[in-house]
Amino acid sequence: MRHASAHAYAAAPTMLTRTAALAAELIARPSLTPDDAGCQEILGNRLAALGFNLEALPSKDVLNLWAVHGRDGPLLCFAGHTDVVPTGPRELWLAEPFAPTVREGRLYGRGAADMKSSLAAFVTAAEDFVMEHPRHSGRLAFLFTSDEEGAAVDGTLKVVELLKARGEHIDYCIVGEPTAEQRLGDMIKNGRRGSLNGRLVVHGVQGHVAYPNLVQNPIHLVAPALAELAGSEWDRGDEYFPPTSFQVSNIHGGTGAVNVVPGSVEILFNFRHGSASSRESLQERVDTVLRRHRLDFELSWPTAGRPFLTPRGTLVAAAQAAIQRVTGVKAALSCTGGTSDGRFLTEICAQLVEIGPVNASIHTVNENVRLDEIDGLHGIYLELMRTLLLSST
Repeated sequence: MRHASAHAYAAAPTMLTRTAALAAELIARPSLTPDDAGCQEILGNRLAALGFNLEALPSKDVLNLWAVHGRDGPLLCFAGHTDVVPTGPRELWLAEPFAPTVREGRLYGRGAADMKSSLAAFVTAAEDFVMEHPRHSGRLAFLFTSDEEGAAVDGTLKVVELLKARGEHIDYCIVGEPTAEQRLGDMIKNGRRGSLNGRLVVHGVQGHVAYPNLVQNPIHLVAPALAELAGSEWDRGDEYFPPTSFQVSNIHGGTGAVNVVPGSVEILFNFRHGSASSRESLQERVDTVLRRHRLDFELSWPTAGRPFLTPRGTLVAAAQAAIQRVTGVKAALSCTGGTSDGRFLTEICAQLVEIGPVNASIHTVNENVRLDEIDGLHGIYLELMRTLLLSST
């Protein structure tokens, strides 16, 4: 059965806890990146009612919100994004992607796992914490953006630049990205690999395939170099990061005619790397390989994100303890996966981890999260607020 009622979750409101109901309210907003679609207004109103100081920091068509409670002391920040990826084929969804629907103990809808359930748990945990401790020590902050799934140039990056210019420093940061693999709490991301994109154009001589003596086929010329790059061991990783990987993602060449040797070929590739190899060392090694193969080439590096890492310490220990208390799970540490806005926040934050729901359904059709995971997230985030702020004096 497809396309259940758009109000399936509302038909039995007693099914949903306060946190799950807020997650459903956010899912109902079609916040396709970079459109916030009113999500930050919903979240901001809840935080304003608690006495948070709200600061809207829009940039171009992106909405950003910085909210702070408390006046001085260590700063604990929870960060996340309200934007979501496109739905994909709507006919493959069990219900409308932006009609939050409960089925067999799971909340369905685009953004359910990535990451509106985390945002809801952030806010309801803050509600409980501030009600318990209205004059808590330290400062509790939230950073929301609508530009994480897209270009990511007018969101968290811009807010960090502004906070850095003000001399602001974040002591601890929790990003709500979906990090669990099998069950809530089984994995914490205490770092992320760097991402380095490369664009290579190799030039040859175009001509008729029947006259190989008159052409220089750039695809043939670059093939041995690509084989060497693909077969290279770049490093062996370290305690936290896996070995660096090299992947070709696109090859473009030819006129479309089967009897014409192309004059050039374009190759797009990517490195995912930890701290064992720097961006600069990888660039130098690629350049050396291409020159050794005597290619006529152009090489550029369009975008890059540096790796970041929070070693074992105060925040990692607090996160593992909070997860253990709430779920009974002993959380593993990992630096695998894609990039996140954590790469920007580490510019002003010494300790950052990512904790969120199971990531199996993110960016797929029928994205979903277990209802008990949503409430578990609430408990984990609340425990972190208590541990990191109440013990800061």
